Amino acid sequence: MTDLIILGMLLAGPQHGYRLKQNAGIVFGQGELHNNLVYPLLRRFMANKWVTRKIVPGERGQNRQQYAITALGRRALVDRIREFSDQDARSEDAFRVRIGFFGMLISEDRERILRLREDALRSRDQALNHLQAAMELGDYAAEVVAFLRAQAKSELAWITRLRRMSANQQKTEPTSKGGLS
Repeated sequence: MTDLIILGMLLAGPQHGYRLKQNAGIVFGQGELHNNLVYPLLRRFMANKWVTRKIVPGERGQNRQQYAITALGRRALVDRIREFSDQDARSEDAFRVRIGFFGMLISEDRERILRLREDALRSRDQALNHLQAAMELGDYAAEVVAFLRAQAKSELAWITRLRRMSANQQKTEPTSKGGLS
């Protein structure tokens, strides 16, 4: 998912590697991502022609590397966002990253992702319900299960809101299936 975030951050325009490290770190709840994570991704993106790099003057006279997404990179990003498996549907992070990029997807892709996540949440809730019924949980374990079930219920309500947003966006979408809006 780090690759989706880094590539997606370039949609706003060219950025320096250091700024990408900082912003991606914020998304992931960290101070900044490590060089050994970010720069190999950027090198792979350049090798795939998804990103270009140019040297620009820095504020204190030094040279800095600035990265920009290419048209091929935008298409690759959309393709990667559209890839959403049953395993991805069980991951909160994988789902939330896709939601962040929903505006780039056509309505059918958005609906498929929402349906898969909804199925995963319902399955998890059933498993938690079974666990609750089958085991004598202590006070704190029961609190955890109750919290997780409430969290699933809240996210299911969010999915309902996302569906309405998607339906409203579909009314204004162009008829092309290009996936880039």
